[in-house]
This record gives sequence, structure tokens and C-alpha cells, in this order.
Amino acid sequence: MADKKVYTKKVTVREIVDFFKFERLTGDDKSLDRWTVVPDINRPGFELCGFYKRSDPRRIIVIGNKESEFIRTMTEEEQRTRFPMITDGLTPMIIITRNNELPPILKEIADSQDFPIVRTNMETYRLVTDLITFLDEKMADEDTISGTLMSVYGKGVLISGESGMGKSETALELIRDGQVLVSDDRVDVEHVHNKIFGYAPEIIKGLLEIRGIGIIDVEKMFGASAMANRSEVNMVIELVKYSAADEYNRIGDETTHYTRILDVLIPTIVLPVSPGRNMRILVESAVTNFILQEAGYSSSQEIKRRFREYAGKEGGNV
Repeated sequence: MADKKVYTKKVTVREIVDFFKFERLTGDDKSLDRWTVVPDINRPGFELCGFYKRSDPRRIIVIGNKESEFIRTMTEEEQRTRFPMITDGLTPMIIITRNNELPPILKEIADSQDFPIVRTNMETYRLVTDLITFLDEKMADEDTISGTLMSVYGKGVLISGESGMGKSETALELIRDGQVLVSDDRVDVEHVHNKIFGYAPEIIKGLLEIRGIGIIDVEKMFGASAMANRSEVNMVIELVKYSAADEYNRIGDETTHYTRILDVLIPTIVLPVSPGRNMRILVESAVTNFILQEAGYSSSQEIKRRFREYAGKEGGNV
């Protein structure tokens, strides 16, 4: 049996109502202090039919056109029996979409329990999509990792490596060439929709530490366009000290390396650092090659194709 999900964050009904500008139909101001820990919603078809299984934690309930139509077919006795199931202390709130009417008996029961029911003119599918996205971002798993996060040709690149490998110096060269800094030295990361996003801790936002110079303000030196508040982490480039005894990727068809960040595997390239190597050009070239690979082009496959053609021609001349 899979381990039960442990929820560590919560979002209050007040945050949701304020963000989406919902119309409050029941419940006083205190009712907005209820909270949810599940980034999902529930369309209460089974509950309205009388099937109810107590579970904890509970999801936000959304009543759309279908549910509203079904409620109109329910008898008063059925409503008084089943509505308490969806307005108990474990259910965060009910959202009615498409400006559908609030059933009088549901209002009566909600008012008696100070339970929050809100309404929106949004279509149900749009509300569900936007609400889950909102909750997912608010409740995203977070961590802080070491490295420098850059946006290079639109791709989020986490430059990692031991201290002294030149991560910040490489970032400075990239910025001078028009690339964009997200965070230097420390990067706060979060897991949203099976993707990793990174941003700078507030205390070091916009700052870059260069040995021998000190702290520089990137925005003041290079302009606002040299900074970004947030970026998806698309790839990791790990800087390592060059060693003649080590083997490095030469053709590009070796097994892809990955870095695990919050249980998401991020493609990783290892770049050896040595005197005379221009790390800015190497990083930009690695990102360009990564973009080409995403588009379906492989340099390693191309060189193999050329070797096969050459070998075929040579064999024909024998």
C-alpha cells in the first residue's frame, strides 16, 4: 500500500475568495478562516446521490450546471439528509459556478453551521482549472538548493558545482551577453505541475557575488531586463574541475545524466573547467544544443549517419 500523502501547507478560504473575487452567499467573516490542504476539487455527484465516505482531509466542493440540475430533482427530505454531508466541519467551502441559484435548503443548512458558500459567473471547467492551478502553486513542495539560476535563450539553467568553480563569474559573463539572472548562490525551488521553478530568496534578490569585487547589483549595473523573478528549471549544468584522468562526454550519445530536485529528474550536463575555457560560450552552446535536441535534432546521430555513409562509400571502392 502506498504511503499516505502528508500535507504540510494550507490555503484559507479567505485567500481563495479574495483572489477570485467570489460572491459570498453564506457564512460570516470568521467562516473564511477555514482552510484546505488538498490542491484538488470535488464534484459531489456521489454525495448528492447518498453515497458518502468520510475522509480526511476533504476537498473544496464545486457545484456546476449538472449538480444544480440534479439538486432540482431531489426531494426536500433528500436535501435535508444529504446537504449536511457536504457542509460539515471537514469540507472547506462550496463554490457555485455559472451564477446558478443557491438552493434554499442548502442555504438554510449552511447558515445554521456558519459554512461558507460562494458563487461565480465562471464556467465550471475554467473555474476548476484556475482553482487547481492556484492551489497547486500555493501548496507546492519547496526547498533551497545551492547554485546559480539563469535564463539562457529562454531556458532555465541551474549552474551548479563546488565552491570556486566560477559559477558567479560565468553568470556575470552570461549577463553581459544578454542572458538573464534569476538567483545567485542560493535558489529557492518549488514543485508545481511536475515541473521545478526557481526564484531568489528575497535577501539576495538581484545580487551577484564576485570574488575580488564583492557584491554587485545586477539591475543597477545592467538594467531591469537583466533580472527575472522566476524561471522553470529546464536543465542543470554542473561545473567540475578538469582532470586528464577523467572521461567526459565527447560525442553526446552517452546516457543522459539527471539531477533529482524535489523528486523531479532534470537533464544534467557536466562541463569541465580549466584555464582558457570560455565557460560563457560553453554554457550558451550547451543550451542551444539542448534546444535542438528538444526539437528532435541530434548532433551525435548526425555524425553517426555521416560515418555510415562514409563507410558505405569506402566499402564500395574496395
